[in-house]
Amino acid sequence: MKTNKSIILASVMSVGLWLTACNNQLDIKPVNSVATSQALSTASDLNALLVGAYDGLGSVNLYGGSLIRDGELLGTVPATGDVLWTGTFVAPQQIYVKNILVNNGQADVTWTDAYRTINICNTVLANLQLAATADQARIEGEAKFIRGSLYFELVRFFAKSWGDGDPNANLGVPIVTTPTTTLDVNSNVPRSTVASVYAQALTDLADAETKLPATNSFFATKGAAGAQLSRIYLQKADYPNAAAAANRVITSKAYQLVAIESVFDTREFQNGVNTNETIFAVQITDQDGTNDLNTFYGSTDEGGRGDIEITDTFLSQFSKGDQRANLFYQDAVGAVRTLKFVNQYGNIQVLRLAEMYLTRAEANFRAGTSVGDTPLNDINLIRTRAGATNLTADQLTLANILKERRLELAFEGTYIHDIKRTKGSVGTLPYNSPKLIFPIPLREITTNPALIQNAGY
Repeated sequence: MKTNKSIILASVMSVGLWLTACNNQLDIKPVNSVATSQALSTASDLNALLVGAYDGLGSVNLYGGSLIRDGELLGTVPATGDVLWTGTFVAPQQIYVKNILVNNGQADVTWTDAYRTINICNTVLANLQLAATADQARIEGEAKFIRGSLYFELVRFFAKSWGDGDPNANLGVPIVTTPTTTLDVNSNVPRSTVASVYAQALTDLADAETKLPATNSFFATKGAAGAQLSRIYLQKADYPNAAAAANRVITSKAYQLVAIESVFDTREFQNGVNTNETIFAVQITDQDGTNDLNTFYGSTDEGGRGDIEITDTFLSQFSKGDQRANLFYQDAVGAVRTLKFVNQYGNIQVLRLAEMYLTRAEANFRAGTSVGDTPLNDINLIRTRAGATNLTADQLTLANILKERRLELAFEGTYIHDIKRTKGSVGTLPYNSPKLIFPIPLREITTNPALIQNAGY
């Protein structure tokens, strides 16, 4: 019986196929692979390939849906938590009930799409000389933003959390930083440590922050790299650096908070837009891309499947006057849905300014500092925008800061990661339960003897 090669290897043809799919030659000889030198020879080719990396990042199995959806399903207590899964798809159902099998299809394709996109980034980085000199730093920064972001997401889902034991000994995910062009035994890459993967992501994103421009249309910017850095530092409890990174984004003045009803695109069936609060978003139109959060969170009336309902457990947490409680609606069958993903063609917010204020507030509170502003002022800025009553100094506790973060960022993919970094629990499962970690895909284990499976699988 034949088995497929590891996905770290399987993307060997992706670069050539991406750039030659529209070739009009009639006399084409069959080939099993396309050399990069043949497929990638001009600045236009390199730019097209970079767009391909963005397309990969925004796939339904990455920031186009599943990375965000599964961060919520994994952090929710079944039946009594913030959301109720009513769908029939097996893979997300397993994630929701915390009974993930080793052959879980979602874990498989999340891994697959991430490494395919990483390989595209590696190929872009290996061919920067094709770009005009004036464009090379920006292109390098964009590719490293995408690669660093994906390594961060992979290590968060497929490995033990930073605070669970020794990150210098715990296994993370394989690190590949050069293009995969040959399928052989030398391509069997082992898992690097959690600390090594975090270091790779930090290096990529720090370099991206120095090379990216402040404005870059809807592509990655200096602010996007800084915002992602703040997430990584917060995840590893490096509070001074988390506050500093978030502060750089805030003080850049490139972004501004908008009215709470304007944060998300709540128009139905219209092409999506970004706002002044958007730091980085997956771009969706009626011609390109899929808002897979609408697919699962949206009512069938809005083009979705209606698989995820919002529960009273979550809704009851809003205080009187908090306008964020209005970002919900009841559909025709009586189920409560979030308005955040009501637009089938709405852009998916990956990083936005409100999170930076929340990160700066928490990091400063924990470190006893006031980088940029005091934690109380930052929290009250977010509450004021929402129409909620300001907290007093006596009410400013870590629990209230974390609650504010949950209310503001609900269903945006941060849930399980916040639970893990704060060493909380999901029902009776502690933050470090193997049930809260994805398995290394069975195909990878079967074809790559250098890989070691996670505990519990």
